[in-house]
Amino acid sequence: MVAITVLLFFMLLPRVGCKTNAVQCNTGDPVFALRSYMHSDNLVIGGITSHIFMPTEPDNFNEHPRQSVISETLVITKNYQHILALAFAVKEINANHQILKNVTLGFRIYDNYHLARWTFQAIMELLSTQDRFTPNYRCSIQNNLIAVIGSLYPETSLYVSSILSIYKIPQFTYGSTPMRDNSEPPSYYQMVSSEAYLYQGIIQLLLHFKWTWVGVLAADDDNGHRFVRAVLKMYPLSGICVAFIERIMPVSVAEIYHLLNLMIRIYHLSMSSIANAVLVYEEHILHFRLLLHLPELEFVDTEPKGKVWIMTVQMELTALQLQRSWDIQALHGALSFAVHSNEVFGFQNFLQTRNHFSTTEDEFLRDFWEQAFVCTFQNPFGGEEAETLCTGKEKLESLPGAFFEMSMTGHSYNIYNAVYAVAHALNAMQSSKPKHQAMAAGAKMKFQDHQPWQLHHFLKRVSFNNSAGDKISFNQNGELVAGFDIINWVTFPNQSFQRVKVGQMDPQAPPDKVLTIHHDAIIWPSSFNQALPLSVCTASCHPGYFRRQQEEKPFCCYDCIPCPEGKVSKQMDMNDCYKCADDTYPSKTQDSCIHKDISFLSYEETLGICLVCGALSFSFFTALVLGLFMKNHNTPIVKANNRSLTYILLTSLLLSFLCTLLFIGRPEKMTCLLRKPAFGVIFSVAVSAVLAKTVTVVLVFMATKPGSRMKKWVGKRLANAIVLCGTLIQAGICTVWLATSPPFPDVNKHSVIEEIVLECNEGSVEMFYCVLGYMGFLATVSFTVAFLARKLPDSFNEAKFITFSMLVFCSVWVSFVPTYLSTKGKYLVAVEIFSILASSAGLLVCIFSPKCYVIILRPELNSREHLRKKVLENARV
Repeated sequence: MVAITVLLFFMLLPRVGCKTNAVQCNTGDPVFALRSYMHSDNLVIGGITSHIFMPTEPDNFNEHPRQSVISETLVITKNYQHILALAFAVKEINANHQILKNVTLGFRIYDNYHLARWTFQAIMELLSTQDRFTPNYRCSIQNNLIAVIGSLYPETSLYVSSILSIYKIPQFTYGSTPMRDNSEPPSYYQMVSSEAYLYQGIIQLLLHFKWTWVGVLAADDDNGHRFVRAVLKMYPLSGICVAFIERIMPVSVAEIYHLLNLMIRIYHLSMSSIANAVLVYEEHILHFRLLLHLPELEFVDTEPKGKVWIMTVQMELTALQLQRSWDIQALHGALSFAVHSNEVFGFQNFLQTRNHFSTTEDEFLRDFWEQAFVCTFQNPFGGEEAETLCTGKEKLESLPGAFFEMSMTGHSYNIYNAVYAVAHALNAMQSSKPKHQAMAAGAKMKFQDHQPWQLHHFLKRVSFNNSAGDKISFNQNGELVAGFDIINWVTFPNQSFQRVKVGQMDPQAPPDKVLTIHHDAIIWPSSFNQALPLSVCTASCHPGYFRRQQEEKPFCCYDCIPCPEGKVSKQMDMNDCYKCADDTYPSKTQDSCIHKDISFLSYEETLGICLVCGALSFSFFTALVLGLFMKNHNTPIVKANNRSLTYILLTSLLLSFLCTLLFIGRPEKMTCLLRKPAFGVIFSVAVSAVLAKTVTVVLVFMATKPGSRMKKWVGKRLANAIVLCGTLIQAGICTVWLATSPPFPDVNKHSVIEEIVLECNEGSVEMFYCVLGYMGFLATVSFTVAFLARKLPDSFNEAKFITFSMLVFCSVWVSFVPTYLSTKGKYLVAVEIFSILASSAGLLVCIFSPKCYVIILRPELNSREHLRKKVLENARV
């Protein structure tokens, strides 16, 4: 059997070396090549306790680093699952002859202490002959075809890539990877989608929950600085402001006090900020857990405040041994972007078989077991007896999730898929061999004859469904075609936690479906009482208000200003108010537009009915007066002051009352043409008749004087001429009005806020005021003449009644002008009708009521005898 060596670089593993030749791994569980696992070099957490030490660096490459490591080190037991995922995948592939026939996969594991020097040493050992440190030299018998899986952290991945890219050896990174120039061919394959997708995903998540005021905690390294630059560049373009940015700086034991001071300052800033959503960008969660643990250590007196912590892909809930008792409730309700993963069938059963007493070939298991279960195995060489001995009956499922998980984590899932990607690429390479190069039956394919760079052709085209049902393939940039899961961390008092998938980000989906969130599945931090947390600089401006940015503050901080009159804002956080359409008007709260009602003075409404009744009533009384006068046609009181003028005046008053009916009802073309011109002409006739009657009184008095020449003017001619002349002038004005710019039906959407008024547009406002002005001129002349003749002696002198009637008439129309200009809508028509009725009624009552009184109640006064007697009395005077 020929072994394909798969190398796994764990950046938190301090010991470098190899123990067993991977070529010899055939059946059963693959032999683990290196014993020491998961000890952190500089993840000191500031040296919380004095007995935590860092491993020291060996003096030269030939010295085995295990000899220089202090026995008591920091251990992250949770990452043990990464190795088990590798071993499980290799075991599955070797047991499945449908993928690779007659070929066995093997693997070796190298650690690098998170140091560049040891990373390069490991790569040199990889490129050397087994157990010989001779870089760039490999004997032919050990010329295994290799691929590299690693590392968890981007910085080390770049170190590895800088050498492996020279030899074109396939490299798979299963942790986060820094963005690279897409124009260059991929030197490695990313099992995690590009960070560019992650940045977009975070933005969409913040916008989805309308969190525009966020804090940022980032590691003080190249990756953290890159993330901060992206935040400061991209977030303002999406309407998101950064409340604060703090960098968490990894320090050594010697800088413990500096670390504590830094953490205390960050804690106070975070808790005092109104930003309830805080992004956390770190390679691991260990420093962040120290930050949240400060209140329990009594280093801060600030009351803890509920925050929604938003984690990035790299972060998982892990803990060191010294953090075993630390409460994890502060992480309850956190949201995390996670590598898409599914549960792999058989993996949990595989984990349950890991027992130090039954799995002797796993040299990592002993260290893991002692650290995870806080026990010690019996020392076969004697010595002091341990307080707690490991019995082998301990169960992995009993460990808190921060120390070990039975379900496959995202990083383990990436390792599992990476191994299968290599296997499928080898299978494709095997299938592509020409038949004439195939060996005899029973022989095996010699992959030693191939070079690592030849795998790239098949890896770029690999596409398969894994055992969990997910499709695995790479895009042209060597990135796994996959998205991110949105995970909600739900913690429990017993230090256990559950990762609940509450959404996903799929870069391949349509733009409106890239981010999917299931709100009902989210558990928010307890302090928010399961209500959606707010994370804004200023509370949202409700409809009816608009935002005005506060001076000298980020654009997310603003004041809410009520909309000005006539404008509305229908949505939350509007930047400005706007006017409603012409057929709508703002509500009282200025948060919506209401459709306007169509309005006109109709016969059905109360006001219209009242005006119609008034017009008909006055018309009826006018008709009665006219009939009464015609019945008493030859009586002195009727004959006095020209009967024909009296009949003309009564007829014009009757028509004026009736013409008001043209103003009521839906405006039509004909009614608009007749309304005001008819009113102007009819009133001109009435006022001209009144003027003629007044002039007649004056002329009669003057003609009675001896030697007066006025006798020739006394008679019907002058009176008729006055009426005819006064009427023709008004008729001429109206004719010009109708000929040049006649009135027409119009829809007025602006005069009344809440109504669309159907009205008659005057066409020419100037001509309308000319009609009113001429009518006012006639009324003024008539009033002046009547006022001067009010005391002339006569039996039936109408001058004093005409004076009072014209006073009423002029008062009505003088008050009409300001009222007309200040009234809008259908009430404008009502004002016109009321003015017509009032002025006409004033003439009717003031002029004719005394005469009707005499005719009906004092008929003895309406006789020739009484007239002669009255004349004699005036003559004596």
